[in-house]
Amino acid sequence: MVKRKTKFMCQECGYESPKWMGKCPGCGQWNKMVEEVEVTGGNRRGAFAHAGGGAAIPSKPMSITSIETSSEPRILTNLTELNRVLGGGIVRGSLVLIGGDPGIGKSTLLLQVSSQLAHNGNKVLYISGEESLKQTKLRAERLEISSENLFVYSETSLEEINRTIEAANPAFVIIDSIQTIYHPDVTSAPGSVSQVRECTAELMRIGKTKGIAIFIVGHVTKEGSIAGPRLLEHMVDTVLYFEGERHHTYRIIRAVKNRFGSTNEMGIFEMKEAGLEEVANPSEIFLEERSRGAAGSTVVASMEGTRPVLVEIQALISPTSFGNPRRMATGIDHNRVPLLMAVLEKRVGMLLANQDAYLKVAGGVKLDEPAIDLAIAVSIASSFRDQPTRPTDCIIGEVGLTGEVRRVSRIEQRVQEAAKLGFERVILPANNLSGWTGPKEIQLIGVSSVSEALKAALGG
Repeated sequence: MVKRKTKFMCQECGYESPKWMGKCPGCGQWNKMVEEVEVTGGNRRGAFAHAGGGAAIPSKPMSITSIETSSEPRILTNLTELNRVLGGGIVRGSLVLIGGDPGIGKSTLLLQVSSQLAHNGNKVLYISGEESLKQTKLRAERLEISSENLFVYSETSLEEINRTIEAANPAFVIIDSIQTIYHPDVTSAPGSVSQVRECTAELMRIGKTKGIAIFIVGHVTKEGSIAGPRLLEHMVDTVLYFEGERHHTYRIIRAVKNRFGSTNEMGIFEMKEAGLEEVANPSEIFLEERSRGAAGSTVVASMEGTRPVLVEIQALISPTSFGNPRRMATGIDHNRVPLLMAVLEKRVGMLLANQDAYLKVAGGVKLDEPAIDLAIAVSIASSFRDQPTRPTDCIIGEVGLTGEVRRVSRIEQRVQEAAKLGFERVILPANNLSGWTGPKEIQLIGVSSVSEALKAALGG
């Protein structure tokens, strides 16, 4: 006998309540409670069954030493950047979630990947819940995609999708997007918390039991996070964010979760008429339009996962026209700017309290590691003094509140990347000089404080 039970759940923290409340007691957010209908009984697994309900689970505990494992080879695409972000290729039976802004290129990327996998002899099923078959065909013609092993299906019912997967038996499945798919036994609208969770759990069961690698496209909110319950990101094996700006042709894929590889890996692509093309050396791209001899410009070697990337940090310091000076930043945490300006004012003696500060990372890249602190501080000082830095200098280091320059990780890879691009000097923390030998063609200048770094970079 089928039974239905109504409850309300918070979209932010998952707090459950038998009745609707304007303010969630769990997280304190307003208007986040969503009605859900749980269907139990009959032959169904239950609308809120565990994500791995269909997987083969042993009936009794087993010693970890007695469990046999086998290393399965990964499936490689023709995009080296994507393979690295995924941890070395696609794992069979994995569930990969890709999120990004509308029009950023998620469908284009997955259609290109589907074509490459199909040309390599794999059967691929591309399921679109947002576009018709003709619309998908038009995009494929624009990207010059044609393969007999690539099958396109337009459907939003999860039951019909399950039947199609059973009949076609593909090696890879693309779901575009999860917010358009609905389960008939869940009464809420497609895209709701219960629908997204139930559909993802069913797709996970299909992928794990049949060994099918499934890619899921997820919509994002206006804040940039993936829409729907946070549980969605916990359920999948890999979470990729597709980033970029509408005014730039470059697109960045970041891995924020990966059960089969390292997190915070980054792959860079360029959007062209024929689709997305990978960028082999992103450092050259980010520095190709750099103005030499301009005050307020510095270059920093930032680590994106396991890859060092050289990017330009620009600063503009000007006297304020308002009572409170402005602090604005693009590509870095805006809270870091007043912190470093306070260090320069207190430890170096710069009078920045009546100055507006505008900082930007050129190329649309977002940096969040502490190793960029010293480059930001030198950029601010360079613009304030109207004294340019050397165009062949690369600056690396974390800055403390007492003005000290602290050690950073993976200094060898950062210096080697700078030497490869022709930089002559690297200003880095003095504690990073011990234990290794740098390239002969580049000069390493160790500094222990911000004052020493400014003397080395600006000459006084």
